[in-house]
Amino acid sequence: MNLNLKNPIVFFDLEATGLNISEDRIVEISLLKVNVDGTEEMKTYRINPEIPMPENVIEIHGITDDDIKNAPTFKEVASEIATFMKGCDIGGFGLNRLDIPLLAEEFLRAGVDVDLKKKKFVDVQTIFFKMEKRDLKSAYKFYLDKELKNSHSAEADTKATYEILKAQLDRYEPNLKNEIEYLSGFSAFNKNADFVGRIIYNDKGEEIFNFGKYKGKKVEDVLEKDPGYYGWMMNGDFPLYTKKVLTNIKLRKSKFNA
Repeated sequence: MNLNLKNPIVFFDLEATGLNISEDRIVEISLLKVNVDGTEEMKTYRINPEIPMPENVIEIHGITDDDIKNAPTFKEVASEIATFMKGCDIGGFGLNRLDIPLLAEEFLRAGVDVDLKKKKFVDVQTIFFKMEKRDLKSAYKFYLDKELKNSHSAEADTKATYEILKAQLDRYEPNLKNEIEYLSGFSAFNKNADFVGRIIYNDKGEEIFNFGKYKGKKVEDVLEKDPGYYGWMMNGDFPLYTKKVLTNIKLRKSKFNA
């Protein structure tokens, strides 16, 4: 089944130096744009992270320091990637855990203004977990009855993710609606205010902390009662985007009280 699209959608997958959103960097990213008419465009970038590649990570995706020493930095390709994604919804496998938070960090570090929060996200992994409970390679076998070759290659994983979503729509019709807005909501576990789920929305649409001693408490209330908590988070090992969301809430609160 082909996707019922109102906007183009970009499926992407990335490989990185590790899993730390604040410290690690992208080393490869593949993007598959599916246009409203069903035509497809593919772009793959190898990226120099400007930090050494850990040996245990090399064993996973096979990309070495030598492979990317002459590749452009993310800052050098950030505008091109942002332009390719402009006006598109986003799809991927396991987006919420690493891909979206790390991509958002890289855009911020590069000084490229991309508001990913305005986009609709379809996480094929979440749909899979809610329906069947497994990983990408297993999902590919389950839905397409084929072995996924070159797993942990960003390009192979990106193409596989797109194929799996189409197969999911075929398998679960009519329970799984072929609409990006519906799929975006269905494939989300929490309504995150940031990308890593440190700050989420409650049922009233208010930002609340989702970790630590103030878990479940409204961010505005915490910042008012414990102003030092803002400084602690801003100086802590939190993603740049989380700090940006926190600052926006603080500024909004100050403007309201002015």
